[in-house]
Amino acid sequence: MKIRSLTILAALALSCVPASAQTAAPVDLRMLAINDFHGYLRPAPGGIRIADPADKAKSIVVPAGGAEHMATLVKQLREGHKNTIFVAAGDLIGASPFLSAMFHDEPTIESLDLMGLDVASVGNHEFDEGKDELLRMQNGGCHPKDGCQGPHPFLGAKFRYLAASTIEKSTGKPLFPAYQIREFDGIPVAFIGLTLKGTPLIVAPDGVATLEFRDEAETVNALVPELKARGVEAIVVLIHEGGLPTGDYNECPGISGPIVEIVKKFDKAVDVVVSGHTHRAYVCEIDGRLVTSADKYGTLVTAIDLKLDPTTRDIVSAKADNTIVRINTLAKAPEQTALIESYDKLAAPIAGRPAGSVTETLSRAPNGAGESPLGNIIADAQLAATASEKTGGAVIALTNPGGIRSDVTRKDDGAVSYGDVFAAQPFRNQLVTMTLTGQQIRQALEQQWTDPKRPRILQVSRGFSYSWDNNKPNGERIVAESMTLNGRPIDPAASYRVTVNNYLAVGGDGFTALMGADQLTGVYDVDALYAYFQANSPISPGQTGRIVRIN
Repeated sequence: MKIRSLTILAALALSCVPASAQTAAPVDLRMLAINDFHGYLRPAPGGIRIADPADKAKSIVVPAGGAEHMATLVKQLREGHKNTIFVAAGDLIGASPFLSAMFHDEPTIESLDLMGLDVASVGNHEFDEGKDELLRMQNGGCHPKDGCQGPHPFLGAKFRYLAASTIEKSTGKPLFPAYQIREFDGIPVAFIGLTLKGTPLIVAPDGVATLEFRDEAETVNALVPELKARGVEAIVVLIHEGGLPTGDYNECPGISGPIVEIVKKFDKAVDVVVSGHTHRAYVCEIDGRLVTSADKYGTLVTAIDLKLDPTTRDIVSAKADNTIVRINTLAKAPEQTALIESYDKLAAPIAGRPAGSVTETLSRAPNGAGESPLGNIIADAQLAATASEKTGGAVIALTNPGGIRSDVTRKDDGAVSYGDVFAAQPFRNQLVTMTLTGQQIRQALEQQWTDPKRPRILQVSRGFSYSWDNNKPNGERIVAESMTLNGRPIDPAASYRVTVNNYLAVGGDGFTALMGADQLTGVYDVDALYAYFQANSPISPGQTGRIVRIN
């Protein structure tokens, strides 16, 4: 009886609704999404690792990525869909390979414009060269120091950067618009873009000193009433923060990481979240919302299919599929090939310069103590570049692991080019030699655990060594008596000349103890490594053991 009454009431209610609303079909919207492209105009050497379709217990590597192939896939995924939009969740530039970084990532911006990218949130790496350089990426113009280096004038991004939580301290307003509203068959959809709150801790502080990075969820939730007042019910968040799943690229078992709690804090009005930052691939449901991420380096494009209700103007269903940018089956887009070739003509002679050779691959992967073979070589190179009295008189060099972006891989003949060296050190940070006391050096080493969930173990030069105790609390991990230089204990009261890069010298990664006295600025880190290869090749990984972990 109750069911019958509800049915009659429903029928009466429908009789009062205009016929057009009763029969209006949902509006389809296909959203294509990427994240963490990092200027990989050419396919990354590692491709993407996925579960073997023939045996899920095993994994295989699929060659994937590159702007030429990705542009073709984006075009294919748009076909047959009346309503489409192409979005991104940050780190499109920064920590880029030589071809893009040589031109301050102008080629990548132009490549994404050619693909038809519409909107993108800012990521932490968008701030690698500071706020002003990011504004140039949006607005165009020549680089303030290097001038116009490309084959044609740089006009800036046609797509719109969004930065809801990145606030100019002087005005209280976002650096870029907080959101953009697009209409599809008359239904407005809002795209909110923002980066992680912790950005100031992982970029050079001086480049973002005038900016405030606010809480991600609080920022989004504060915008919901404003959007609803503008008639928006469908809300998509593009956020440069992510999670850590355990499954394959289209799965989401056991996801953890910051994105989980952030999504749970979002207002229920938020329907879909496109994430990034962790360089992982997943398609998840978190707190009833679709949450996606497309790996890194352009190996995947996420196709997200939404249905919009014409009556409520809200998203009523959402599903996603991470599609691999397979270089073996996707043709190269000719306009991307032409763009890459135009820049390559200028860059290739520089990239191809011989640097030296290696006997085997120099890996950036750390061991259990946090030390890596390539990290040791880079620290040694920086010490060699600043050891003379004229160049700084350094006796120790320290470098951050986040600045080491790629292995120096051994090719068949062992040869290493300038381009290979640049790929390992793409930020072009200048070396800074300063005076620190032994106590300040220890304090800096303790700051490796400023973020306990993400320790940043500095790579150290030959002759310097120490031990750290994993069972000790923060601030007490370094075994003081283990700190030695060329076999002699570090004296807490004595002064030492120490070389770091200019990122660390301004407190980057939270290393405020590395802001020492009597600073002397030297060569770029990549040039120091290049010179070291020229002087010491062939180079072998060598022994680890400069850093010792106890417990």
